[in-house]
Amino acid sequence: MKKQFTNALFLLSDTIFIVLFYYVIVKMRSSFDFSLLPIFNEESFENPSMFFIIILTTLLYEKIYFVRFDFWEETKLTLRALFLSFVIILSILMLGKIAQEYSRLFLMMYFLGLSLFLPVYKRVIKKLIFKSRFFRKKVKIVGNEEQTDILTKEFTKNWYFGFEVVIDKPDTIFVASKDIDVTTINRYLKKYSLSIKDIYLLPYMTNINFSQSQMVELFNIRTTVIKIENNLLKKENIYIKEIFEKILVIMALPFFLLLHVVISFLIKKSSSGSVLFKQIRLGKQNTSFMCYKYRTMLENSDEILNQYLKDNPVEVEYYKTYHKYKFDPRVTKVGRILRKSSLDELPQLINVLKSEMSLIGPRPYMPIESEKLGDNIDMILRAKPGISGLWQVSGRNNLSFKDRANLDVWYIQNWSLWMDIVILIKTLKVVFLKTGAK
Repeated sequence: MKKQFTNALFLLSDTIFIVLFYYVIVKMRSSFDFSLLPIFNEESFENPSMFFIIILTTLLYEKIYFVRFDFWEETKLTLRALFLSFVIILSILMLGKIAQEYSRLFLMMYFLGLSLFLPVYKRVIKKLIFKSRFFRKKVKIVGNEEQTDILTKEFTKNWYFGFEVVIDKPDTIFVASKDIDVTTINRYLKKYSLSIKDIYLLPYMTNINFSQSQMVELFNIRTTVIKIENNLLKKENIYIKEIFEKILVIMALPFFLLLHVVISFLIKKSSSGSVLFKQIRLGKQNTSFMCYKYRTMLENSDEILNQYLKDNPVEVEYYKTYHKYKFDPRVTKVGRILRKSSLDELPQLINVLKSEMSLIGPRPYMPIESEKLGDNIDMILRAKPGISGLWQVSGRNNLSFKDRANLDVWYIQNWSLWMDIVILIKTLKVVFLKTGAK
C-alpha cells in the first residue's frame, strides 16, 4: 500500500508541474509582440487536457512511477517520453488538419522547457519527499560481500533512489550473484519470492551493461538468452557520435578562442617557453598522432625532477601505479590551476576537429604505456581517444592505471550517446566546480 501511495504522490506531483508549466508558457507566448511572429491564438490552448493525457501516458509507459531509477537513467526515460509525446501531439494536429490553429513555437517552447525543468523539479521533489523514512523503500542485499558493499555505499550515498538498506523486514531484495553458485542463488530466489514481490538479481558479469541488451525468450526450452552488441563499433553510431561532437566543438569555438587568449597570456607571463605542449599519443587502430595541451611545466626541467625523485623515492613507486606524481616540481603555478580544472586539455579541441580524437572516449595513452595495457589494448584502440571520459569523472587521480584501462574498456563495450551526454555534463562539473580532478 505504501508503494502505491508513493508512486501516486510522484505522479500527482509531476502532473501539477506539467499543468502549471503549460500555463506559464501560454502567458510567456502571449507576451511576445513581434510582427515577424504569427499571431498567437490563446483560445486554441484553452482545453489542453489532450496534451496532459498524452504526456502522462508516455511517462507511465516508461515505468518512471513503478521502478526507482537513479537520476541519470530517469532523466533519460523522461526526455524520451517527452520527445515521444511531442511527436504524437504534432502528428495528431497535422493528421487532424488543425495544425494551423496551434502555435508550433508554443509547442516547442513548452516541450523544450519541460525537457530542461522537469528533471530538475523531480530532483528537488524527491529530495524533499525522501527526507521522510516513510517514503523510502527498505532494501536488503544478500550474496557476494564485495558487491554488497558496493551497493550499500551507492544506496546510502545516492538519495535519489529513496532506498534504505536494512537487515529485517525489507520491501525489496537484491541478490548479489558474483562468485555465488547457482544452487545458492536459486535458494535465495525461492526463499524471498514467497513473501517479497520485488527481487533484483545483480549479475556477476560487471563488464557488460545489460540494460542495453535485448532479452529473447526461448519458450520451448523455458530459457532466456541475452543479445549483447558493441554499439561503438557500429558505423552508424560512429557517424552519429562524430557529427554530434563536431557540432558541439564548432558551437564552443568562440568561447574557446576567448579563453585561449587569456590562458596563453597567463602561461607566457608565468614562465618562458611555448604556450602549447605537443606529445605523441596512441590513436584509433594503433595509429599515432600529435596531441595538444597547454604547457603546464617549466621547460628543460628534467634535472629538477631527477633531484626531486632522489629525495622522494616514494614518488617513483606512486608513478608505477598511477602514472602520475603526487607532486611534480616541474609544474608551474598556472599549470597547477590548469591541471586541477582540466583546462590544460582544452587545445585538444583541435585534435577533435582534425578527427584524431573525440570529445568523449578512452584516455589518450602514450606509446610507452602500450605494453602495460596488456589484453585491453586491442579494445581500447578500437575507438578514438577522448578529451574527457569515464575515467576522468570517476575520481581519476584515485584510480590506478589498471582501473583506468578497465573503465575505458567498459565505456567502449557499453557506449551510448546518452552516456556521452552524461559524461560531458559531469566533465563540466569537474571543470567549473573542480570536483573529481585533484
